[in-house]
Amino acid sequence: MKRLLLPAVMLLIGCGGGESGGAESAGGEEAASVAPLGTAVLAGSVNLTGTPPDNPMIDMSEEQACVDAHGATTADPVVVANDGKLANVFVRVVGGLPGGPYPQPTQPAVVDQQGCLYHPRVLGVMVGQDLEIRNSDPMLHNIKAVPTENRGFNISQPREGMTSSRSFDTPEVMVPLECNVHGWMKAYVGVTENPYFATSGEDGGFSIGGLPAGTYQLEAWHELFGTTTTEVTVADGETATVELSFDAGTG
Repeated sequence: MKRLLLPAVMLLIGCGGGESGGAESAGGEEAASVAPLGTAVLAGSVNLTGTPPDNPMIDMSEEQACVDAHGATTADPVVVANDGKLANVFVRVVGGLPGGPYPQPTQPAVVDQQGCLYHPRVLGVMVGQDLEIRNSDPMLHNIKAVPTENRGFNISQPREGMTSSRSFDTPEVMVPLECNVHGWMKAYVGVTENPYFATSGEDGGFSIGGLPAGTYQLEAWHELFGTTTTEVTVADGETATVELSFDAGTG
């Protein structure tokens, strides 16, 4: 373990729920912030063992603007770096936390529709946090949330530059986002009661900060490979290194 020289920064990302559509700006009052519970950090990487499956090709020929943006492209449920590091894994603390109140987000999370793909593909949000949904494409997109615990929504954004805002009321991991116009468009949103989550980047790395000293249970979720859990102990002001792993054979 190594001692931090600066306070940890938590990763806060978001999503939305509700009905009605249209060109809406992300709004609502900002949630009040409270001080982080501690200065411990859980940081590490996610690995994929075995041979990654091939991602399916996408036929975007119906949308010339998206063909121009990507050419021939694939859906990307599996993004693996050369050294086997796995992106788009949602990592969250599921055990060992003290009771709240927890630090609250003061900004909306953002998901963009760009080149007929959702960006990012995997993100997280706290219950009640705004998700700002943007359309950066010069075409119609339809955003459909398909939760099992929350109220879903199905909204249209026919013009470039439109935004809509939604939020979820109940924890749920994960909520799929789809597009009825472009069937290959997929994204996933983790809705949690606390801010102790992160999504692994293209290098497989993640970091969850602002925790008090303790022993925590971490859960990692991937859309093809399911979930894996581990336990880690960390002291206040220190960083615990966490290595998580999925087997490509389970996809």
